[in-house]
Amino acid sequence: MAPAGFATEDSEDSTESKDGAQLSPSALDRPHFIGIGGAGMSGIAKILAMRGARVAGSDARESATAEALRALGATVHIGHAAGHLADDATSVVVSSAIRADNPELARAAELGIPVVHRSDALAALMEGLRPIAVAGTHGKTTTTSMLAVSLGSLGLKPSYAIGGDLDAPGSNAQHGEGEIFVAEADESDRSFHKYAPEVAIILNVELDHHANYASMDEIYESFETFVGRIRTGGTLVISADHAGARELTGRVAGRDGLRVVTYGEAEDADVRIVKVTARGLTSEVTVLLGGRMLTFTVSVPGRHYASNAVAALAAGSALGLPVHNLASALGSYTGVKRRLQLQGTEAGVQVIDSYAHHPTEIAADLEAIRGGAGEGRLLVVFQPHLFSRTQELGKEMGEALTLADSSVVLDIYPAREDPVPGVTSALIIDAAAAGGADVRAEHDMAAIPEVIAGMAKPGDLVLTMGAGDVTDLGPAILSRLGKGGPARPEA
Repeated sequence: MAPAGFATEDSEDSTESKDGAQLSPSALDRPHFIGIGGAGMSGIAKILAMRGARVAGSDARESATAEALRALGATVHIGHAAGHLADDATSVVVSSAIRADNPELARAAELGIPVVHRSDALAALMEGLRPIAVAGTHGKTTTTSMLAVSLGSLGLKPSYAIGGDLDAPGSNAQHGEGEIFVAEADESDRSFHKYAPEVAIILNVELDHHANYASMDEIYESFETFVGRIRTGGTLVISADHAGARELTGRVAGRDGLRVVTYGEAEDADVRIVKVTARGLTSEVTVLLGGRMLTFTVSVPGRHYASNAVAALAAGSALGLPVHNLASALGSYTGVKRRLQLQGTEAGVQVIDSYAHHPTEIAADLEAIRGGAGEGRLLVVFQPHLFSRTQELGKEMGEALTLADSSVVLDIYPAREDPVPGVTSALIIDAAAAGGADVRAEHDMAAIPEVIAGMAKPGDLVLTMGAGDVTDLGPAILSRLGKGGPARPEA
């Protein structure tokens, strides 16, 4: 049962508040964000602040993102308390992660302040512009970032909202003066049904977010609804390589007012990837587009990142942008935080951070990094994310870890979930060991720097991997390596 003022996620009206009422033009004048430091929430708050709104909010802990928001004039409280919500707030913005018993949410109900889902707020920000919405089970943040950076380098001054920082805290969003708005479209809670893009990208379609989707049929139905939101005369850019995406293409083909453009290595792709050549931690990509060959550089490693760049190229072409200029601009993208981000090098050991947490993502990043590791070994510190995901995909996660030379698996990061009896990291470790992997458990995160120092030797590459707080280990690992170098001498 949804609490008062907290409706379900099924509404598709881009201007509705959570209680179903129409969002008034002034609702976002003085918004209060519960969980303002989150990747999605902070981006919307930043854009609103840049547009002149009086933004306030709260978050569980202090962060660089909170400081970046304060620098824009936002009021950010640490901790959640009813008193943090100002009486004159015009709306309370929430994500699906906010629990019904949050004191600020309860106070909003007492004051009669409308509660707005972050997707409705984001949809309102896109009104009057030319939106590109990037969806898919994997690769959304990277592809959205590629578009934002390349369009910016072309002087188009786009607005964008991304699920990760580009190069500094708070760089996940921007209010631009141009007509294009690039946004990450999250399928996890069906909130991407709220957007009405001119161009939509669907990178892949797989079963994930098991707390919200019970089957692939539900996933397909959700993505079909998203496709149905594309503006009349708009374009769907969709992968020709992924089985789920091809199935979805068949389901939506022939819809009136919809142009479908497929991309990928498949022979029948409209924008075909002819060749991907690895060059260390970059790639050279050749595509056949409009009957002409085009070669450009992608400054991040791996075939999946090359594919993401081609999706971005196809989307830009659908908007009428010169593809040669856009292809060159895509080379200016050098990555986003937590997406194969180099943390540093100490004692000849590189430490890289990855957000990968789904088996497909894990395997793709390990394959990409393997190409840049040279003769060194690939050592992984993996933190599973969510009990529900581990319960459904733990075996596949373990199988993906067999691509590493050695792995250390931490306890499950619960995020918003309560523990599930019998669901532990052992599901992953057992599957990895059964596949012949060198894998071990470590229950104490604080012990990881010493553990890695005992494993690493010059030339090795360490990958911290997962969607939780495993990212915090990178600096500590580098510090330990810097003090004494790897505990094992080079052979």
